[in-house]
Amino acid sequence: MNLQQLRYVCEIAERGFSVSRAAAALHTSQPSMSRQIQALERELGVPIFVRSKRRLLALTGPGMEVCDAARKVVRTLDGLRQIGKGFSTAGGGTLVVTTSHTHARYVLPKVIRAFTAMHPKVRVMLRQGSPVQVAQWVSSGEADFSICSKPAREMPDLVLLPCYDHHKVVLVPERHPLLKTRKLTIPALAPYPLITYDTDFPTHSQVMRAFDRAGHEPNVILSATDVDVMKAYVKGGLGVAIVAALAYEKREDRGLRAIEAGHLFEPNKIYIGIQKQAYLRQYAFDFMQLFTPAMTKEKVLQALAA
Repeated sequence: MNLQQLRYVCEIAERGFSVSRAAAALHTSQPSMSRQIQALERELGVPIFVRSKRRLLALTGPGMEVCDAARKVVRTLDGLRQIGKGFSTAGGGTLVVTTSHTHARYVLPKVIRAFTAMHPKVRVMLRQGSPVQVAQWVSSGEADFSICSKPAREMPDLVLLPCYDHHKVVLVPERHPLLKTRKLTIPALAPYPLITYDTDFPTHSQVMRAFDRAGHEPNVILSATDVDVMKAYVKGGLGVAIVAALAYEKREDRGLRAIEAGHLFEPNKIYIGIQKQAYLRQYAFDFMQLFTPAMTKEKVLQALAA
């Protein structure tokens, strides 16, 4: 048994049981990876994967336990390497943060400005995606932590630390009829074509639930992952957009008006997501606290320990 074999098990499970994709991700050959997996199964005396002819379909019962143990070993060793890097790079390094487009565009610029002033030798890398993608990147060790809403499916190896709620507004063009409404309601909103977040984002299901409770069918004509795309279509007269309130900036969003909709739709809770076995350098804790001042290093470590 060796570390390479354990990495192969983890990567195959992560890549939807595609040996070819796992081999490409780890820069090795498919036959070599298959041989190593078979050797590990012979040594353990149990099959790790359910097979159909030459394809892998799923983890077996024992394979689930093997994969869980393998992830812990791989992450522990990766953490040891990070400790070594932490003492050898003299204040430098790379911080990978995964987040949504909305946070990358509207919230994090001022955080990153403050962070780079504090840690000028640290390079920040932002990866943007849906809540599920963002969580998967942290879970697989491709990112240090995430800033996003809760993913639609459970990620048992992640700790989610709540930061704050963000509410929604309805974006409309200037002089739109809805601007004359004293307090926005679902019946008033229902006749208009809607633009909102993709189905991978909590906002989509929250909008659907609100319309369902009010007994109306929403006319969703477009969904997107990028709030700036939604704004462009509102300006183009295609419909009205339901977006996070923090994505509207009056000075920059000329031609658009925002109508408060926090009373219509559930708020989104934003979390910092961290892998349970992750080793975080001091500058990672500094970034988190710049984003949410109450998120102290002690609070993060307590959550990880729990």
